[in-house]
Amino acid sequence: MMSEEFNATRIFLASTREPPQNVCMSMDQFQWLSTYQPPYMWFIFVLGFIENLFVISVFILHKNRCTVAEIYLGNMVFSDLILVSSLPFWATTLSNNFYWPFGSFLCKAISSTIQINVYSSIYFLMMVSVDRYLALVKTMSIGRLRRPRWAKVNCATIWIFATLLTSPTMVLRRAMFNEFLNTTACLAQQVPGWNLATKINLNILGFLVPLVIIAFCTFQIISVLRNNAMQQFKEVNKEKKATWLVLAVLLVFIVCWLPFHISTFLDIMEDFNVFPPCTVDSFNHVFTQISTYIAYSNSCINPVMYIMVGNHFRKKAKEVYTRLLCRGSERRKLSFPTVESTNLSQISSSMERKNKSIA
Repeated sequence: MMSEEFNATRIFLASTREPPQNVCMSMDQFQWLSTYQPPYMWFIFVLGFIENLFVISVFILHKNRCTVAEIYLGNMVFSDLILVSSLPFWATTLSNNFYWPFGSFLCKAISSTIQINVYSSIYFLMMVSVDRYLALVKTMSIGRLRRPRWAKVNCATIWIFATLLTSPTMVLRRAMFNEFLNTTACLAQQVPGWNLATKINLNILGFLVPLVIIAFCTFQIISVLRNNAMQQFKEVNKEKKATWLVLAVLLVFIVCWLPFHISTFLDIMEDFNVFPPCTVDSFNHVFTQISTYIAYSNSCINPVMYIMVGNHFRKKAKEVYTRLLCRGSERRKLSFPTVESTNLSQISSSMERKNKSIA
């Protein structure tokens, strides 16, 4: 999900873009940040951490191997877990008026991991869409591309790709003193053109390109699902239920992330001076804040979608936790013997003593 990098440099610290006297909005108008956003971040952290950890535990602990779609979704869940785990750092920073007490290493690490999530999540979804496309539209061909081994290779490639796109953040981010805020904040060193290039990459590589592929696959999938003639194929009916889950997750992801990418696009237009000064700037500052935290909420909604829409996932979760509960009850029985077993052991021991005395 969206890195706090864009909040810290593009929203909170207007002085990193232009001199303070030219800023369209006063920092006083952002006092609500330190009031409302930290509790919201803590809420997203607690809820998202529990939910995503639950989903990962089901995928890992279930006796059957994950399907190709589950491999991609599992990696996406792990990416969301990384995102929500970073939110307490930014909640603490906002509560302290943007003071970053965690040092430069964590400044680089937290900013980088969140931005990696921005790129990786949508590409994992893209690969899920491609997998559903191959399963439903190309049912009789390209079967090798749907093997779990290739899915793992694709996931590793996505993680590497996302890390490479985030490498400038790893290099340029550090804890530094900012005169405008009069505090030490987690910021990126200003390199001409870098902030603009980052936003363009985010819009194009981080949203537009995978969205085009997702849209193509989705339209093809929906046409197959609506085609009555295709329902006679056993393979199509088999993949149908999993496909509805994927479509639901896709829809929620786009609804959560589209506002943020619109705000990023407006910010790019501002950098090119498309709009008159301060006409869109004031609105977009607030809009970016709201859209960013709508995007954060996607990390909590996805696990709910798996439970509500994913019949196969619910079955897996029930099997995993039923087995764990049974093991727990068996261990308790072994640890605490029943009255009957205690009486039997006492009787047997007394019988043994009598036999020894007779002998």
